[in-house]
Amino acid sequence: MILRLTIKGIKTPKFRQRINERLGLISKIKTPVIWVHCVSMGEFKAAIVIIDQLIKQYPNHQLLITTTTSTGSDAVINHYQNKVLHLYFPYDLPLIVRCYIKKINPKICLLLETEIWPNLIHELSKNNIPTLLINARLSQQSQEKYQKFTSNLIKQALNKLTLIAAQNQNSASHFIELGVQNNNVIMTGNIKFDQNTKPNTTIINELQAIIGKRKTVIFASTHEGEETQIINEYLEHRHTIDALLVIIPRHPERFDAVYKLAQNANLNVVRRSENQLAKNAQILLGDSMGEMMPYFYIADIVFMGGSLNNTGGHNMLEPAALAKPIIFGPNVFNFAEISSDLLEQSAAIQIQSSVSLFKKIIMLLNDEKQCKVLGSNAQQYLCSKQGAVKNTLHLIKKFLPCNFTFTI
Repeated sequence: MILRLTIKGIKTPKFRQRINERLGLISKIKTPVIWVHCVSMGEFKAAIVIIDQLIKQYPNHQLLITTTTSTGSDAVINHYQNKVLHLYFPYDLPLIVRCYIKKINPKICLLLETEIWPNLIHELSKNNIPTLLINARLSQQSQEKYQKFTSNLIKQALNKLTLIAAQNQNSASHFIELGVQNNNVIMTGNIKFDQNTKPNTTIINELQAIIGKRKTVIFASTHEGEETQIINEYLEHRHTIDALLVIIPRHPERFDAVYKLAQNANLNVVRRSENQLAKNAQILLGDSMGEMMPYFYIADIVFMGGSLNNTGGHNMLEPAALAKPIIFGPNVFNFAEISSDLLEQSAAIQIQSSVSLFKKIIMLLNDEKQCKVLGSNAQQYLCSKQGAVKNTLHLIKKFLPCNFTFTI
């Protein structure tokens, strides 16, 4: 079959490959396959510690990593090169998933976090392929939405999973309240606590050369609307803030739009991608991929985006691993338990608006001792919660035996 795409303006080979793979037009894989699905870059980064161990412990298996987004695809390919096989995730339609599964014939399928695909899960179950939802999370908002709109469909899909390995007790309870049998839900912890957080020293040196000796406030993984709030509030306080603002949009397709926002506000903005010195700049645009940990390393203060709007926040554990003072906004339902723990242990600051955000930034820039206390508390909290990777790997071993002992 020859697939002819006529979508206006989108005829690149890379796009055609993506569509073909999503339609199940893939080659048959003859080697035994371990299938790990990570929807995007964030889930993939979290899964690296699991994937590394699977490569090591199952040398006779082919690791297949699927993603839905192009940023996730690029992250997999850039990180592993030819050590794993990457394909795009299939559309969740019966005929497509049936063809896809037949071609790859996985020995086990590991879905990350919130990836609940009813047709795929049904087909895997029908073929007696162990299917685990690992590092699983389910917020109160998502639970209520499922119960309101698709309760029977989701309940059936979840109960066809072999096992749900939940990040925390809240998520475990939400799955059970949706109708999952109690013995199919196990709390293993959050693998994000076990991530390898050692930053790339070459990139750190490059960023340090750009920034110089200036204090730096990182606005990480920002979304549309948040940058406008940040820039507008900065304009009110720029004469009292002696620091460089680094804005790193979550999605690369928004780099240019954020650059224009800063320019239209008559601010001096430079791009990381152009390696321009930020000596006289007010804003550095983090328009590079895969460099978040080096950015955190050189930060004096970190604000986690996706929390001033209704996205639900992003991973606070990466700056915590580097003992950085963390600020986040009011909407962190994707990290409800972690954010609550951090606040309880005086390891982060929560603000309700961009106005209070900049008040806290100014306060912390003038209080080095408080910054160190917040950062140290955050790092200690992260260390106290580690062990999820080991727990998860032991579960996988029950369904896919190997002759090795897992060592993390």
